[in-house]
Amino acid sequence: MLHNQGCGCKTGGMARRVEDGAVRLESLDLGHLALFVGQRLNEQVLEALHAAGFAGLRQSHGYVFQHLLEGPRSISELAGLLEVTQQAASKSVAELEALGYVEKTESGDARVRHVALSPRGRACVEKSRALRTALHKRFERQHGAQAVESTRRLLARVLTSLGGAEAVTRRRVRAPR
Repeated sequence: MLHNQGCGCKTGGMARRVEDGAVRLESLDLGHLALFVGQRLNEQVLEALHAAGFAGLRQSHGYVFQHLLEGPRSISELAGLLEVTQQAASKSVAELEALGYVEKTESGDARVRHVALSPRGRACVEKSRALRTALHKRFERQHGAQAVESTRRLLARVLTSLGGAEAVTRRRVRAPR
């Protein structure tokens, strides 16, 4: 599947293909390359998490995790932060609770249900961070620390120029729709 048809790639809107129909990576624009790198990196982290015993997780669960890192939240708060309905937030929380990654917590109001990362959920976050650190070190070995750092800084500046930095720094990244 070709995600970049008509996307403003360097070749005037279409990625250049080689004789066998494959897309030349060098012809893709920065946005698509960054997207595909991020997708593949996230897939590898998720595969490694599954292999390490953190079964059942999906990419979308990470958006719930990001909002629970600072402490318990109500379903209403999560729904607002995730920009989904309370029913959708409840469904995600129920999935994560069944898998052991979140747990109900006490609140001052019995009518309000709060959830927090469980010890298993926190261990998953730590494992994910370790996996990402290992990948970063691998990239430095393969491509050079200076190239990796330059790329990271460039992408951070591009994100800022596009108005997306605040959502990242405030942990308000929304799931793709």
